[in-house]
Amino acid sequence: MKQILILVFFTALLGCNTTYKPENKIKEDVSFLSDDKLEGRGTGTAGEKAAADYIAKRFKDLGLEGKGTDGYFQDFTFKPKTDPHSEVKYISMNSDSTITGRNVLGFIDNNAKQTIVIGAHYDHLGFGNEGSLYRGEDKAIHNGADDNASGVGLMLNLASKLREANTNNNYLFMAFSGEEMGLLGSNYFAKNATISTDSINYMINMDMVGRLKADSTLAVYGVGTSPIFKQVLMANNKSFKIIENESGVGPSDHTSFYLVDIPVLHFFTGQHEDYHKPSDDFDKVNYEGMERISNYIFDIISDLDNNGKLAFRKTKNESEETPRFKVGLGVIPDYLFDGKGMRIDGVSEDRPAIRAGLQKGDIVIQLGDSTVVDMMSYMKALSVFDVGNTTKAVVLRDGKKIIFDIKF
Repeated sequence: MKQILILVFFTALLGCNTTYKPENKIKEDVSFLSDDKLEGRGTGTAGEKAAADYIAKRFKDLGLEGKGTDGYFQDFTFKPKTDPHSEVKYISMNSDSTITGRNVLGFIDNNAKQTIVIGAHYDHLGFGNEGSLYRGEDKAIHNGADDNASGVGLMLNLASKLREANTNNNYLFMAFSGEEMGLLGSNYFAKNATISTDSINYMINMDMVGRLKADSTLAVYGVGTSPIFKQVLMANNKSFKIIENESGVGPSDHTSFYLVDIPVLHFFTGQHEDYHKPSDDFDKVNYEGMERISNYIFDIISDLDNNGKLAFRKTKNESEETPRFKVGLGVIPDYLFDGKGMRIDGVSEDRPAIRAGLQKGDIVIQLGDSTVVDMMSYMKALSVFDVGNTTKAVVLRDGKKIIFDIKF
């Protein structure tokens, strides 16, 4: 009998000392969120609500507390903009002309003074609507596997990794609604935060992190928003070709946090030919690459764990200097290209570039009378043209200069 009791005691003791092992359900999460059944997760749709329920359940299963205004959820109601230059209006009452989005918030409370926000938007374009680059005649579901089921998949993976690690900060994991309509969910949270914004240490955003290329190029934006970021990014990089951008302002949810003086880092693997099209599906995602990015972000968080509250620094707002233009070539720029010129990562159907004969991989080095050395100079060169104008584009293709006639 004594031997049996001893055996039971040691069995119980071993059970209590079982080491927590983080999960890896990145592919499962991306596959669910980008399934046709969710009909593209348009803001305020039944498909988006189903995605919100899924994320809330994943938070609960991971042991995260709800940190919204209603459990895991923070709803916000707004009137869609009719003027693209106006600000969206959040309102308290539903009516026929309003849409209700839903942020999803999960919290790890380590009883720390500061909280790190880790976020990704989960909405997408539904059946297309404004923002779609699809030119087919029939409506089609835009599943957004890379944009941005990939970011949500990484966020959930990091929640699993951080559940019992790096306890000098709390963690607020956020799935934002309304990003595709103008960063609405993150903007609403920044103005109606469910924790004190003064307690937020820094914010990490992941938007389109599912297409890591063979050369392992990874863009990181916001590196100038805290003096320590560049050092930490370099110290923990073992295998990526990092393209740094200092600005805290950009076309994703980190901007909403930067604008309330919070340091931000935004991770991005680049645009591609499936961007904002029905072809952005789960089977094109680089899941091994996503796991590498998740490990890299975890190492960065670990390195910063003992640094206390990070200093915030204002950065040059590059978006204020972006020239306005009336025409476009109809290309997807390769934002990860760090050579001279503007490399084309994709061409749109029936647009000036494809009609002229430009191809993916071409590097535009001159447009009209202007030399093109980077994205900013390309946009400045483009801004002088109107619809109906003609000009010449000089491109490098396989190292050779070729001149094309362009008609806008």
